[in-house]
Amino acid sequence: MSAPFLTLKTVIEHETEARRSRFICALAPAGSVEEAVAFIAGRRREHPSATHNCTAYVIGQRVQKGDDDGEPGGTAGTPMVQALVGRGFSDVVAVVTRYFGGTLLGAGGLVRAYGSAVTETLDRADPVRMVPAKLVRVTVAHDQAGRVENDLRASRHAVRDVTYAGQVTFAVAVGEDEVAAFTDWVATLTAGRARVHVGEDIHVPG
Repeated sequence: MSAPFLTLKTVIEHETEARRSRFICALAPAGSVEEAVAFIAGRRREHPSATHNCTAYVIGQRVQKGDDDGEPGGTAGTPMVQALVGRGFSDVVAVVTRYFGGTLLGAGGLVRAYGSAVTETLDRADPVRMVPAKLVRVTVAHDQAGRVENDLRASRHAVRDVTYAGQVTFAVAVGEDEVAAFTDWVATLTAGRARVHVGEDIHVPG
C-alpha cells in the first residue's frame, strides 16, 4: 500500500543568507519529472548571473534527484532532497539560487545552508495532504449514463475522465479504504448493471 504525503498547491519563494551569500529558494508542485525539469529551466532563466542554481525534486514514491550545479559533491542537491523527504513531501521541486557573498562556507556550511533554505521555505508553505486512492472505472450503458454521471459528480469522489464508446466509462478517484463501499454504492445505483474495474494507485487530497 502506498503512503500519504504532502505536496504544494502553488509556487513559494523565500530568501535566506549565510555569511553574505544569498540563497533564494523556490518550491513548486511537480507531478512529473518533465514538470520539475521545466520549472528548473525557468528558474535558471530568471537567475542567469547566479553563482549556482542547485536543484532537487521528489516525484511519486521512487524518484528522488538532486543536482549540486558546481558546488562540491553532496553539499547542495542531497541535503535539499533530504529536506523534502524528511518533511514528508513528494511531487515537488526545489531550486536554490546562490549569489556568492565572498566568504567560503566549507562543506558543512553548504549542507546547512542549502538544507535550511528548503526547510525554512517549507515552513512558510501551506501543504496539501495527499492520501492513497485507486482509479476506479465504472462502465454503464448509454441509457444509464446521464443519471450515473450526475450522481458521481454529486458524490465526494472526483470524476477524472469520461469515455464515450459502445458504453460510457467514468474514471473516478476513490480512497483506498472506500473502494468496497463505492463498488456497493454503484451496484445499488445501477441495479447491478455497471461494470466496475479497480485500476492503478493514485493519490487524492485528503
